[in-house]
Amino acid sequence: MRMSVIGCGYLGAVHAAAMASLGHEVIGVDVDEGRVAALSRGQAPFFEPQLDDLLASGRATGRLRFGTRIEDAAGATVHFLAVGTPQQPHGPAADLRFVDAAVDALLPHLRPGDVVAGKSTVPVGTAARLAGLVHDRGATLAWNPEFLREGWAVHDTLTPDRIVVGTDSGAAGERAVAVLRDVYRAAIEAGIPFLATDLATAELVKGAANAFLATKISFINAMAEIAEAADADIALLAEALGHDTRIGPRYLGSGIGFGGGCLPKDIRAFAARAEELGRREAVGFLHEVDAINLRRRDRAVQLVVDALAGRVFGRRIAVLGAAFKPFSDDVRDSPALDVAVRLRGLGADVVVTDPAAIDNARALHPQLGYTSDRDEALRGADAVVVVTEWDEYRRALSPAHAGSLVRGRVVVDGRNCLDAAAWRAAGWTYRGMGRR
Repeated sequence: MRMSVIGCGYLGAVHAAAMASLGHEVIGVDVDEGRVAALSRGQAPFFEPQLDDLLASGRATGRLRFGTRIEDAAGATVHFLAVGTPQQPHGPAADLRFVDAAVDALLPHLRPGDVVAGKSTVPVGTAARLAGLVHDRGATLAWNPEFLREGWAVHDTLTPDRIVVGTDSGAAGERAVAVLRDVYRAAIEAGIPFLATDLATAELVKGAANAFLATKISFINAMAEIAEAADADIALLAEALGHDTRIGPRYLGSGIGFGGGCLPKDIRAFAARAEELGRREAVGFLHEVDAINLRRRDRAVQLVVDALAGRVFGRRIAVLGAAFKPFSDDVRDSPALDVAVRLRGLGADVVVTDPAAIDNARALHPQLGYTSDRDEALRGADAVVVVTEWDEYRRALSPAHAGSLVRGRVVVDGRNCLDAAAWRAAGWTYRGMGRR
């Protein structure tokens, strides 16, 4: 099938490459000339495992192309909208300018029978507003939300947990569902659930999923606060909870909390839209979920201050991690960088290291010190803060090796990912987020 992907940032580039790998003919369109040039060379403009291989394969087969002209999308049967929906500069609601601009640009190139499939995360009601514009061109609007995890985006696109397609009722909607069933035929034949819904439900699925995940993370971090006060161990508490099949172990990792370009802004936009619909009381808990999450960053900084007996000014602190999560170079709303900036604000000499995100971090916070060499960051440090659980910090860094480099033998485990007993046995002052 011939298809276009409008917007080739993180979501769009992965989706375009994945669709080409399934045998579809794909044209990716983006206004950023530098991004298009990199993708056309087979180089992802961001770090995502397996994506470069997928891009190279798509180029080699001739099924994957990228360009800057929306006219190149003409003739496609399906047009995927994959543009960003950031938080508005002066409020929590989603900024839909890029979605609206993409639809406006695409409209003159639609043919009767085409399907426009929105993948961007939008407030409920957006699709209903856009559907009439698309229908006036004889095409059909569907909403097909994404459920990607950064670091696992290729896997999640090719083998998702579920595929959700929302359309209006009627023959046009049924045809759009049939077309998208064909797009995702390989996944459906592999047993992936396919859910056909109305437009509003499809929009709500993504927001509701993120709200639930954020709530689960903030719940265990709230329990970590109580565990600290009660001298309990949050790691053991989370393990015990996870054995309850009604709860499960996933997303019960306590620590510094969530960040990135999706979860924080999506739960804020979800709550803002609910309030616009007159249902503020239904999402009141999300404001506390957000507050708990941000409070964990305060706690990580305080643990460093306490471990250094209040003497932070002029002390060298190594911050291990810049990306908001491992296997990513995304530094948007990164807890790691937030902690680093706050420590520098207290007068510390902060050096940040990360395997993939140093360039992005430096562009965002040039006032911090940076190195891609972990040992260089550790050398001479008075304290170490682990804030992104890359394997080279979580598994490959031993207390003995760190002790040969670090002056202060103080470690703050912002992700509760280290072996606390081993570090303490080696003579370190260990501080975890709710761990004994």
